[in-house]
Amino acid sequence: MVIYTFAKETGTQVTRFNSDFIMSRIAVIDTETRIGCMHLGAEGVIGAHEAAVPQLLLIVSGKGTVMGKENEWVEVTSGDAVCWERGEWHETRSEKGLTAIVVEAEELYPSRFMKEK
Repeated sequence: MVIYTFAKETGTQVTRFNSDFIMSRIAVIDTETRIGCMHLGAEGVIGAHEAAVPQLLLIVSGKGTVMGKENEWVEVTSGDAVCWERGEWHETRSEKGLTAIVVEAEELYPSRFMKEK
Protein backbone atom coordinates (compact mmCIF):
# COMPACT_ATOMS: atom_id res chain seq x y z
CA MET A 1 0.00 0.00 0.00
CA VAL A 2 1.27 3.45 -0.91
CA ILE A 3 -0.40 6.68 0.19
CA TYR A 4 -0.06 9.70 -2.08
CA THR A 5 -1.48 13.20 -1.83
CA PHE A 6 -3.54 15.17 -4.33
CA ALA A 7 -4.08 18.06 -1.91
CA LYS A 8 -4.36 21.58 -3.32
CA GLU A 9 -0.82 22.39 -2.17
CA THR A 10 0.61 19.76 -4.54
CA GLY A 11 -1.10 21.16 -7.62
CA THR A 12 -0.13 23.60 -10.34
CA GLN A 13 -1.81 26.92 -11.11
CA VAL A 14 -3.58 26.87 -14.49
CA THR A 15 -4.23 30.15 -16.32
CA ARG A 16 -4.51 28.93 -19.92
CA PHE A 17 -7.79 29.86 -21.69
CA ASN A 18 -8.40 32.62 -19.10
CA SER A 19 -8.61 29.95 -16.40
CA ASP A 20 -7.83 30.42 -12.72
CA PHE A 21 -7.62 27.16 -10.80
CA ILE A 22 -5.18 24.63 -9.35
CA MET A 23 -4.85 21.19 -10.97
CA SER A 24 -3.57 18.26 -8.94
CA ARG A 25 -2.88 15.52 -11.47
CA ILE A 26 -3.62 12.01 -10.27
CA ALA A 27 -2.60 9.19 -12.61
CA VAL A 28 -1.81 7.91 -16.08
CA ILE A 29 -4.06 5.03 -17.14
CA ASP A 30 -3.24 3.01 -20.25
CA THR A 31 -5.90 0.29 -20.12
CA GLU A 32 -9.61 -0.35 -19.55
CA THR A 33 -10.57 1.49 -16.39
CA ARG A 34 -13.41 1.34 -13.89
CA ILE A 35 -14.20 4.45 -11.82
CA GLY A 36 -16.74 4.61 -9.02
CA CYS A 37 -17.74 6.68 -6.01
CA MET A 38 -18.01 5.07 -2.59
CA HIS A 39 -20.05 6.63 0.20
CA LEU A 40 -19.28 5.24 3.64
CA GLY A 41 -21.58 6.32 6.44
CA ALA A 42 -20.77 6.35 10.14
CA GLU A 43 -19.06 3.07 11.05
CA GLY A 44 -18.85 2.30 7.30
CA VAL A 45 -16.61 -0.50 6.04
CA ILE A 46 -15.26 -1.68 2.70
CA GLY A 47 -14.55 -5.21 3.87
CA ALA A 48 -11.22 -6.96 3.48
CA HIS A 49 -10.75 -8.26 -0.04
CA GLU A 50 -8.04 -8.96 -2.59
CA ALA A 51 -7.43 -6.36 -5.29
CA ALA A 52 -8.23 -7.95 -8.66
CA VAL A 53 -6.28 -5.16 -10.39
CA PRO A 54 -4.34 -2.17 -9.02
CA GLN A 55 -6.74 0.11 -7.15
CA LEU A 56 -6.52 3.81 -6.29
CA LEU A 57 -8.83 5.18 -3.59
CA LEU A 58 -9.10 8.99 -3.68
CA ILE A 59 -10.49 10.39 -0.41
CA VAL A 60 -12.70 13.32 -1.40
CA SER A 61 -14.26 14.12 1.98
CA GLY A 62 -14.25 12.79 5.50
CA LYS A 63 -11.62 10.56 7.02
CA GLY A 64 -11.00 6.94 7.87
CA THR A 65 -8.37 4.25 8.19
CA VAL A 66 -6.96 1.87 5.58
CA MET A 67 -4.95 -1.31 5.76
CA GLY A 68 -2.90 -3.15 3.14
CA LYS A 69 -0.32 -5.90 3.03
CA GLU A 70 1.58 -4.29 5.92
CA ASN A 71 -1.37 -5.20 8.21
CA GLU A 72 -1.19 -1.78 9.86
CA TRP A 73 -4.08 0.69 10.02
CA VAL A 74 -3.19 4.12 8.61
CA GLU A 75 -5.38 7.23 8.93
CA VAL A 76 -6.43 8.91 5.68
CA THR A 77 -8.32 12.12 5.03
CA SER A 78 -9.49 14.36 2.21
CA GLY A 79 -6.71 14.79 -0.36
CA ASP A 80 -5.12 11.38 0.28
CA ALA A 81 -4.87 8.73 -2.43
CA VAL A 82 -4.31 5.12 -1.39
CA CYS A 83 -2.91 2.69 -3.94
CA TRP A 84 -3.10 -1.09 -3.57
CA GLU A 85 -1.31 -3.55 -5.86
CA ARG A 86 -2.99 -6.42 -7.70
CA GLY A 87 -3.45 -9.28 -5.26
CA GLU A 88 -3.04 -7.10 -2.16
CA TRP A 89 -5.56 -7.72 0.61
CA HIS A 90 -6.95 -4.44 1.91
CA GLU A 91 -9.76 -2.86 3.90
CA THR A 92 -11.15 0.63 4.54
CA ARG A 93 -13.10 1.85 7.58
CA SER A 94 -14.60 5.14 8.65
CA GLU A 95 -15.88 6.07 12.08
CA LYS A 96 -17.78 9.19 10.99
CA GLY A 97 -18.04 8.63 7.21
CA LEU A 98 -16.11 9.39 4.06
CA THR A 99 -16.61 9.74 0.34
CA ALA A 100 -14.02 8.37 -2.07
CA ILE A 101 -13.52 7.84 -5.78
CA VAL A 102 -12.10 4.43 -6.67
CA VAL A 103 -10.12 3.87 -9.87
CA GLU A 104 -9.35 0.30 -10.94
CA ALA A 105 -7.11 -0.50 -13.93
CA GLU A 106 -4.50 -3.04 -15.01
CA GLU A 107 -1.99 -0.29 -15.75
CA LEU A 108 -2.37 2.47 -13.18
CA TYR A 109 0.53 4.84 -12.58
CA PRO A 110 -0.23 7.39 -9.83
CA SER A 111 3.46 7.88 -9.01
CA ARG A 112 3.93 9.72 -12.31
CA PHE A 113 2.02 12.71 -10.91
CA MET A 114 1.51 12.40 -7.16
CA LYS A 115 4.06 12.51 -4.38
CA GLU A 116 4.04 9.97 -1.59
CA LYS A 117 2.69 11.29 1.65
